[in-house]
Amino acid sequence: MKKIVILRLGHRPQRDKRITTHVGLTARAFGAEGMLLASEDKKLADNIADVSTRWGGDFYVKNDVSWKSEINKWKEDGGKVCHLSMYGINLPDAVPEIRQCDKLMIVVGAEKVPFEIYEMADWNVAVGNQPHSEVAAVAVTLDRIADTDPLRNEFKGGELTIVPEKCGKQVIDNR
Repeated sequence: MKKIVILRLGHRPQRDKRITTHVGLTARAFGAEGMLLASEDKKLADNIADVSTRWGGDFYVKNDVSWKSEINKWKEDGGKVCHLSMYGINLPDAVPEIRQCDKLMIVVGAEKVPFEIYEMADWNVAVGNQPHSEVAAVAVTLDRIADTDPLRNEFKGGELTIVPEKCGKQVIDNR
């Protein structure tokens, strides 16, 4: 299993809380182990932790990190960094090389990304060359680089479990 974390840059709590929450929830659902948030938003971290408690898994949010320090530590420990952007090489061209990586940090911005990120990244990857949501970029990237189908991920230890149904809803309360 690959070790994948998301580094979220530029979160503005009043403007970006829903998008950043969705970046974290999407990363969790598609197989990342956690999200590093380069700003302070304890409520967002608590909300995502609550989702993991209710629905299972060990996804974490580390709050108020220094993005530069986290990237440097990651790379010193043998990890690779993939910066998602509209600029860079197209995702399909990068997938074969990224799939070989066992320890991956995916960087996704909110506001203007410092140019230093482009220099520090092992890959600057364009998930399409048009403006769109960073949530979509995270989902598409995690789906494309996965070893197995991330839509079939199982989350252990949750209070609730959804049972797939052709029609209707079935949720098991494990408490």
